[in-house]
Amino acid sequence: MLEKTFYKTFLSRSFNIPIAVTYWDGKTDVYGNGEPEIHITFNEPIPIKDIRKNASIALGEGYMDKKIEIDGSIEKLLTSAYETADSFFHNSKFIKFLPKQKHDETESKEDVQSHYDLGNDFYKLWLDDTMTYSCAYFETEQDDLKTAQLNKVHHIIKKLHPQSGKTLLDIGCGWGTLMLTAAKEYGLKVTGVTLSQEQYNFVQQRITDEGLSGVAEVLLVDYRELGNRTWDYITSIGMFEHVGEENLGTYFKDVAKYMNANGVALIHGITRQGKGANNGWLNKWIFPGGYVPGIIENTQHILDAGLQITDLEPLRRHYQKTTEIWDQNFNRHRDEITEMMDERFVRMWDVYLQASAASFQSGNIDVMQFLLTKGPSGATLPMTRDYIYQ
Repeated sequence: MLEKTFYKTFLSRSFNIPIAVTYWDGKTDVYGNGEPEIHITFNEPIPIKDIRKNASIALGEGYMDKKIEIDGSIEKLLTSAYETADSFFHNSKFIKFLPKQKHDETESKEDVQSHYDLGNDFYKLWLDDTMTYSCAYFETEQDDLKTAQLNKVHHIIKKLHPQSGKTLLDIGCGWGTLMLTAAKEYGLKVTGVTLSQEQYNFVQQRITDEGLSGVAEVLLVDYRELGNRTWDYITSIGMFEHVGEENLGTYFKDVAKYMNANGVALIHGITRQGKGANNGWLNKWIFPGGYVPGIIENTQHILDAGLQITDLEPLRRHYQKTTEIWDQNFNRHRDEITEMMDERFVRMWDVYLQASAASFQSGNIDVMQFLLTKGPSGATLPMTRDYIYQ
């Protein structure tokens, strides 16, 4: 009886939309006013002590293990929880434990490989043909995902105002679309670095197949181990969220160290405008060691590194749409992925993609592009932003 009382109080305070909850004893309660938009079924109770320790971990694992079923949009349900001030995402009573958010270089490599070395065949199933695993840029409502990802690549490179023959370093190069586009279409000599063996193999093969050996190289190395080399331009997309809170300052100092005098860098990553964006389940199961910094944190680190901000652009709505399309693609291949991995993994990954979309939709997190210069802001760039869109 006490257990049911706890659940009723806990759930009735977690959502701002009407939901129906069927408990393990077969009884159903409705919370909120109106027709329920989501139906949650508890096949068995999650121990209260686990929910009090960290509710997102307990509930996420409950769904992974089929202790919980959800009829309706997980994205809508979690958006509601993010928007509710006293929900388990925000109430400190249910965030008493967080998995690790710190790591050294060895742990960084292990953490990256745990996510990105799931296999190129896996990512090919639900990413677009560019194999781009970061926020797309939808110039029109009609843009498909591939178009939007190419839009993003060109949007980033154009912000640098690149001059043919100069050099570019891409820190965390992924599967290489940005760096190789910069080489082929903008005449830059490019270097990409990654800690993922799968990504390294893929990019190296692309360099060979596309005849770019003279102008492109990929290195399987930690970005902190590049020695005294410098470049005219630096890009780093979806990277700083993975370095850990304790390494953010070093990350931006390394960006500055690798820039030539009057160099330009475009740093793109997930950040937050609100109080916090820690999620125990994501840290444990999806991005071990990950940390989403606030805008103020990043700005201070940028200034401490001797860099100046030339432009700052939020792309929250673009990433919401990107993750929604990824989840649609993922579920179109659900049977194949289940055979490739297993059902528990599929349920976990589906929740991850929908939770990401919900977090962006609610404004819990954002994604920002920081355009930085080594020297006075915009000294080597045109006077207005018009050049980016020409």
